[in-house]
Amino acid sequence: MTSKIKPSKGAPYARIMGVGGYRPTRVVPNEEILKHIDSSDEWIRSRSGIATRHWAGPDETVATMSVEAAGKAIADAGITPEQIDAVVVSTVSHFKQTPAIATEIAHLIGAGKPAAFDISAGCAGFGYGLTLAKGMVTEGSAGHVLVIGVERLSDLTDLEDRATAFLFGDGAGAVIVGPATEPAIGPTVWGSEGDKAETIKQTIAWDAYRTTPVPGGDGPGERTAPEAIRYPAITQEGQAVFRWAVFEMAKVAQQALDAAGVSPDDLDVFIPHQANMRIIDSMVKTLKLPESVTVARDVETTGNTSAASIPLAMERLLATGQAKSGDTALVIGFGAGLVYAATVVTLP
Repeated sequence: MTSKIKPSKGAPYARIMGVGGYRPTRVVPNEEILKHIDSSDEWIRSRSGIATRHWAGPDETVATMSVEAAGKAIADAGITPEQIDAVVVSTVSHFKQTPAIATEIAHLIGAGKPAAFDISAGCAGFGYGLTLAKGMVTEGSAGHVLVIGVERLSDLTDLEDRATAFLFGDGAGAVIVGPATEPAIGPTVWGSEGDKAETIKQTIAWDAYRTTPVPGGDGPGERTAPEAIRYPAITQEGQAVFRWAVFEMAKVAQQALDAAGVSPDDLDVFIPHQANMRIIDSMVKTLKLPESVTVARDVETTGNTSAASIPLAMERLLATGQAKSGDTALVIGFGAGLVYAATVVTLP
């Protein structure tokens, strides 16, 4: 049987056209974290490489930070908001189950009526969003896609948890993905290892707070929350995550290089998820990257911003001149799930 569906008419390739970032105004040094945990500045720096991080104020919401980053990316790409056909937002810190924060962001930037949706892929979320955007552009369902990684992880930080209190920061990073005449976003190597999902997780489910009647609940048609329940936070098994990231993600990064037909010697820039400086340095060593490759180490002053970390690091490298337009960059994100995504891109 012959299909009556017409073939798609997308662009032959897709590229990152522009990038933008937003970091909250409040800078939080390690000394402030040490008011809540028994540790030291030296210990935090030696274990994570983090000296400071940015925490959002009351007016720096997931939406407002995203709008700031998006505006910069749109301007950098040289397009107008009306040209955006889809908005993809990766976040784990938008606390409304519905509607998607992407719809609010699309309205606030004046994008018209684009497709808009959120994804939850933790620290690999930007890579997932970038892959979806590339597919939309080459398939023909969108001409330009806004991809945002945004987090207010300070809302999910347990300041008394010695293992994680110093890790997380807030911020938003955004890129515009549009048509290209030559390959500029390579094949994505992505996946998940759900058997390790418990190594990074939210401590308490939101429904633990429910006090109203619940059909099918315990007792006479309802269940109630404990009188005192600690607010949910992100927790992790640090050593298990470290070993997984160091040994397994270097393999994924190499697979992404191979899929793109790029060798380490061909790379100009390496932008890994900004989780931990020791992880970054270990991956550089395992991949045997030449000294000429610029390595993003934004984690020192930004902390771990999950889905926002890669675009924020990309934006800073370009803004400071450490990387330049046309450079070939390997990007890899990995985190809760455990999920991962790696690809090779040409910088805008």
